Amino acid sequence: MKPIWIVDDDQSIRWVLEKALSRASLPVRSFTGPREASAALEHDSPQVLVSDIRMAGGSGLELLQTVKQRHPGLPVIIMTAFSDLDSAVAAFQGGAFEYLAKPFDVDRAVELILRAVEESLREATVDERITEEPEILGQASAMQDVFRAIGRLSHSSATVLITGESGSGKELVARALHRHSPRASGPFIALNTAAIPKDLLESELFGHERGAFTGAQATRRGRFEQAESGTLFLDEIGDMPLDLQTRLLRVLSDGNYYRVGGHSPIKANVRVIAATHQNLEDRVRQGLFREDLYHRLNVIRLRLPSLRERNEDIPLLVRHFLQKSARELGVETKRISESALNHLTRFPFPGNVRQLENLSNWLTVMAPAQTVEIKDLPPEFQMPSAVNASVTGGASAAGSYGNVGVSPAPASASAPGSSAAASGMPGAPGGLPASAAMPTAHGVAGIAGGDMADAWEPLLRREVARLLRSATPDVMDQLTRRFETALINEALDFTRGRKVEAASRLGIGRNTITRKIQELGLES
Repeated sequence: MKPIWIVDDDQSIRWVLEKALSRASLPVRSFTGPREASAALEHDSPQVLVSDIRMAGGSGLELLQTVKQRHPGLPVIIMTAFSDLDSAVAAFQGGAFEYLAKPFDVDRAVELILRAVEESLREATVDERITEEPEILGQASAMQDVFRAIGRLSHSSATVLITGESGSGKELVARALHRHSPRASGPFIALNTAAIPKDLLESELFGHERGAFTGAQATRRGRFEQAESGTLFLDEIGDMPLDLQTRLLRVLSDGNYYRVGGHSPIKANVRVIAATHQNLEDRVRQGLFREDLYHRLNVIRLRLPSLRERNEDIPLLVRHFLQKSARELGVETKRISESALNHLTRFPFPGNVRQLENLSNWLTVMAPAQTVEIKDLPPEFQMPSAVNASVTGGASAAGSYGNVGVSPAPASASAPGSSAAASGMPGAPGGLPASAAMPTAHGVAGIAGGDMADAWEPLLRREVARLLRSATPDVMDQLTRRFETALINEALDFTRGRKVEAASRLGIGRNTITRKIQELGLES
């Protein structure tokens, strides 16, 4: 092993560290200033460098910059007697492994240096750099099936319907389908139909003529025109209003459409790819989605697996997202220990790949060391109840990290792909009778053993049985509305009415929670 380099103009500090590191059987080499250490870097390098920040012969931050230019993976520990915010921020911005304030505990300093040595040895033996940015990552068999389908469709412009839970990567697959299609040279235009108000969606899709309505001061091209000769991706198609479904069906049937306020037909040369997290067959049965449009869209169906179905991909995805966020922020890539990876592999990730990416971005900014351990994860991910929770139950305590406060949805509570399937556990505000009241996230601690599945699933089944026995119509729709009402009310109570934060904690979009509040009559 290479020696630990100590750079400090204080002879007593060098002596103390030399003796302590020698007792730990670590080789040491000392320097009185940055110039001497920089000269030694011309022909040698340390295992770890420990440097003071302010010395008579120069700045430790300048030495840090020199080291990072020549040896980007070399851990550098910055020491200083000036424990101010600016010094700490400057050290970490420069890529320091850790910041050590003087006077320091010698045993803690040795422990920190040993951690840096482990990081240095890992850096020397593992190279996780991705030389080419992949489109979609996945080694699980379920993802390989998706890759094969994209390959088979590469010579086709057929309409495709992509299904899967929120956050599973439907738009990424749509872009891959476009990129590997005969229309790749044309534009890819995406529109989230759930994010556009109903009265504006028609104009957004088909454009409008000047004077077509108040405020239409000029002719505007719609998304169909913008996607000419390319691909139009319609996300959350299950939320499209019925009257617009009729217009979309006409375009798919005869290839013509009219701008709002227009009288001349426009020929559409566009491939349509649609996506939804909802069960469209159920929507058709409920009269909320046109059956003829469903069959027009359902020419080729691709189902994306949830992250729970491909948890063997979690290590690959975590490393990829850590590298991506490090590149975007211009910092050194964090590594993650095997124990932390194994821990995350058991987490249900109700927010799917999007939640995993958010976690990786958080770790890049907030994890204290270059190697992420279990203790460095946000509190919501450290809880055994969160990691051991299955897709049919479990809850994680609310905390400061965006999506990770979401509890996995009960499989028996909603149809596959329904909006409730991507939400958390129900609560008493949903309107259940006292005999069937379900514990909310705030009441988790009162349940023996913390086993949420044992606590509320039988109550849910009892309520379903009661409704079925009483011949109650639209049982699924009623329970789904009560589930969503309980979830949103609980989230808004927790965030004191802050919709954006409530949406983040539930793992849904800001527009989605606004639309749900309107649909469920919760605005008051």
